[in-house]
Parts: sequence; C-alpha cells; structure tokens
Amino acid sequence: MLLHIPEVLTKMQVAQLRGALDAGVWLDGAKTSGPLAAEAKHNLQFSTESLDYPALSQSIIAALEKNALFVSAALPQRLLPPMFNRYADGNTYGNHVDNAIQMDRRNNERLRTDISVTVFLSEPEDYAGGELIIEDTYGSHEVKLPAGDAIIYPSSSLHRVEPVTAGERVASFLWVQSLVRDAWQRSMLFNLDMNLIRLRSQVGNTDEIVALTGHYHNLLRQWSS
Repeated sequence: MLLHIPEVLTKMQVAQLRGALDAGVWLDGAKTSGPLAAEAKHNLQFSTESLDYPALSQSIIAALEKNALFVSAALPQRLLPPMFNRYADGNTYGNHVDNAIQMDRRNNERLRTDISVTVFLSEPEDYAGGELIIEDTYGSHEVKLPAGDAIIYPSSSLHRVEPVTAGERVASFLWVQSLVRDAWQRSMLFNLDMNLIRLRSQVGNTDEIVALTGHYHNLLRQWSS
C-alpha cells in the first residue's frame, strides 16, 4: 500500500531539524550501502556518528508514533532508527529494492523490512527533480511532497530517486517491521479502520459499530505475528 501521510512534522519541527542537519557532517551515501546498492546510490548521508544524530533520529520516531494515520496503516512492531539523506548537484539513486533484513544499530538485532518510509524535509519548490518513483502493479508513482509530509510503501517495491538538477532535497528515511507481515492484510485492516472511524463520527458507537470494531481486532489478532 502506497500512502501519503500529511503533516507528520510541523513546519517549525522541520526548520529545527534542518538547522541541525545543515550544520552537521555529511558522508558519501554509497559507503553506507551494500555493493549492489552502492553502484546506484549517489547522494550524501548524515553521519550516524554525529552527536546530534540520536536526538534527530528519535524526533522522527516520536512524530510517527504519535500519528494515528501512520499507526493504522503501518501497524508498527519495530522501527529502525531513521537516517537522513541529501541530494544536490545531480545526485540520484537508481532503481533498487530495499534489503529484506537490516540491522538495528541500537542493539545489533536483525529486523525484517516490511514498510519503507520517507519523510520530506525540503519544500518541493526548493529543488528541481528529485522525485521518488515507486513501481507497483499499477505502474509508476511519482512522489514529491511538502516538507513534513511522509510517504509509506512496501519495502519490496522497486523504487528510485530522480536526479536533483537544482537546489537540494533533504529527507529522513527508515524501515518498519509491521505486526502484520502481509501487505494485503495490512491494507484490508487499514481500510476497515478508516471506515469505522468515519462511521463512528456519523452515527456514534452503535451496536453494529462495536461489533465491527471487534471484528477488526479479531482479524488483527489472527494476522499479527
């Protein structure tokens, strides 16, 4: 499921993050990837050794965990620490699929990547190019969102970042291991949850709404790992 999540961060939060990031140390992004991804990856990545990194990373996690739309769609079990990338001067990231298993640097435990997340930290008008292109069975989807907004999509998706030909594109990115491994099951649960919320606002907590809510939780209980 490809989903736009608006206003994960406020404009003030974005400005504070950008101030700290712009003053920090950036490294060649290819050095943080495996050999295959490194061939396609041409960008900069904020140093995870920076003293500011843990707090900046945690601020992204805190914002996502407070976002009801993200929680409903992703059903997060574990989140990898968010990182930050920068594209400028023709930087790009060619077609690739994210690694299925990644290491959590906080505890050296392995995590299955079910969902990829990008939180945009540059306004679309501040750079040319830099679109995130996500491929699925319905074709190619071009994503370029306002600063503070996020996109989530299956980590199994083929995707790329188009060359940035002017300005700079800064974003945070991370992966989620979901309570529900199957993407189609997550999508059905999300649609059911959204419709329940709309119905509850229209008719209140009727017996039928309570019964359907119980159905949602029983499905989640059945499908969660």
